[in-house]
Amino acid sequence: MPTVFVGHGNPMHAIMPSRYTEAWESLGRTLPRPKAILAISAHWFVPETAVTAMAQPRTIHDFGGFPRALYQVQYPAPGNPLLAQRVADLLSPTPVRQDAAWGLDHGTWSVLKHFYPDADIPVVQLSLDSRGNGRFHYELARRLAPLRDEGVLVLGSGNIVHHLGELLWEASASPYDWAVRFDQKTRLAISAGNHDALLALDALDADGRRAVPTPEHYLPLLYMLGLQRSTDQVSFPVEGIDLGSISMTAVVMG
Repeated sequence: MPTVFVGHGNPMHAIMPSRYTEAWESLGRTLPRPKAILAISAHWFVPETAVTAMAQPRTIHDFGGFPRALYQVQYPAPGNPLLAQRVADLLSPTPVRQDAAWGLDHGTWSVLKHFYPDADIPVVQLSLDSRGNGRFHYELARRLAPLRDEGVLVLGSGNIVHHLGELLWEASASPYDWAVRFDQKTRLAISAGNHDALLALDALDADGRRAVPTPEHYLPLLYMLGLQRSTDQVSFPVEGIDLGSISMTAVVMG
């Protein structure tokens, strides 16, 4: 299986068609159909490593202030307790808690709703341990590499650039120069296989510090880097900066 990172952006993409959602639908049609999905979402950022282990994860509406229609969306994909245990085994000796309470947050379902609208592929979520730095998450991802040969799509969902404090709501607003520069620099480093340049969040340049004011939306990208193989072709099926300061870049490796 390839591995995929998606810039999920505004939760409204779940119900409002756009060029981004059209691209996600296209990816769902063109990627090999997975046996199961392991999702790493920016929105499960907790001080532990945990994995959803229930048979039927709930749809979590982890946001506020949006139209009622968004809260009515359900994504009833089944879980996969066997995959949850497989993830825990691969990540050993790192402790992995088998979780029965979380479910699928909007970083996962708002994207998968377009990839696989029938919700008929089992989905498991892996948390982001807030105590770990970039290198920690990258090395954790490397242990998950066998999943690619087992028919599991590992999907990272976040945003390379994510600064909510500088959103521009005007439809005609141009993206910030710093957001464009950091997004471009990141894509160039990915294409060159220069992972080290992307792992040290505490050493980001001025553009990077503004683009990544907090780590949770950036970290899912590092899982895709950790899963990259030397033979993988790298493509960027989605590009663009939304609302001035949110990168919608998607990366496919494989």
